This record gives sequence, structure tokens and C-alpha cells, in this order.
Amino acid sequence: MSTLVPAHTALLVLDVQPAVLAALSSADADTLLDRAEEAVTEVRATGGLVAYVRLGFTEADWAAIPAADRAFAPIGRHRALHHEDPSTAVHPRLAPRDGDLLLRKIRTGALSTTDLDRRLRERGVTTLIVCGLSTGGAVLATVLDAADRDYRLYVLADAVADPDPEAHDLLLRRILPARAEIIATADLGTLLRT
Repeated sequence: MSTLVPAHTALLVLDVQPAVLAALSSADADTLLDRAEEAVTEVRATGGLVAYVRLGFTEADWAAIPAADRAFAPIGRHRALHHEDPSTAVHPRLAPRDGDLLLRKIRTGALSTTDLDRRLRERGVTTLIVCGLSTGGAVLATVLDAADRDYRLYVLADAVADPDPEAHDLLLRRILPARAEIIATADLGTLLRT
């Protein structure tokens, strides 16, 4: 495993919001928050960028969701996950700071409905470290999209989670390794200190 250049590295913290964390058991949510907090601290300490991407909708976003969209049409119908609702904010334990990026998305992946790609490229970011929820949702969609955009990718195996443990394990063992290195949060210190 080669080292990373912090100035060209960003940690993506995906959907770590109370409304999304509610899909996990409280023990699993606490473990995810512990590992994500550790990753944020490590990346900040070495000078890397931290980017938070959260799911949240406006009235116009709800209205624009097609009825055929199996994942998001129910959100629109039920007027769920309003972008100003406190349950859609980044979890307080991981509160963004000055210099961090904070983006709001309206679909699964972090790149498709945001200007994240442009903002990363403007900062010279070529490597992404991914953590958050869910392994079969935002993590998978973001890794696939980012790989197609030629980012170097790492997934923090102990800082991603999914309500479906079988899907989580399958993705970490069989699917994601084709596009990203799967590492533990504890490995970040070594990777980021050149």
C-alpha cells in the first residue's frame, strides 16, 4: 500500500445524518461514528480535505422526483428528509469546520447531483477516502462514479455500514475491491504521513 499525499486527498463523509443513521442499530451507529470521527481527525491533522455530503430535499426537489424512481419517489410522496430538518444535518459529533466542504445531494451518489467533482479538482484532489452510509447505497454509487472519473479510491471498511449485513460484507469482499483499496481507519495514519 503506497502512501498518500494529504494535499491531494479528500475524505468523503457520506450521509452521516441522524435520519440515515436511524437505519442502523444504536451500537452499529455508534461504532460508525467513532471510526468516522477518527478518520476526520486524522485527515484534518495531516492537511487533507474533509468533504461532507448529506441527503436533503427542497419542495422543488420533491416535485421533480419521477414516480418511476423506486428509491426516491417515496421520499417525494412523503415529503421526507427536508433539507432544513435537523435530522438531515451532519451528525453533531462530525460537525463540519471552516475549510471543510459541505454539500447537499438529492440522489444516491455524492457526485451526480452536486458540484463536488469540480470543487475537488479545483483543489487538486486526486485521491478519495470514503466513509459513511450506506455501503450498498451512497458508498457504492460514489465509488463507482468516482472510479469512472479516474480518482484513486480507498474505502474505510470499519467506517462504512449498511442495514443489510450480508450486502455490506459482499460489497466489501467482492465488489468494491475492483475499484478501491479496502483499508481500516487505523491505516490512515501510516498512509497519510509520508
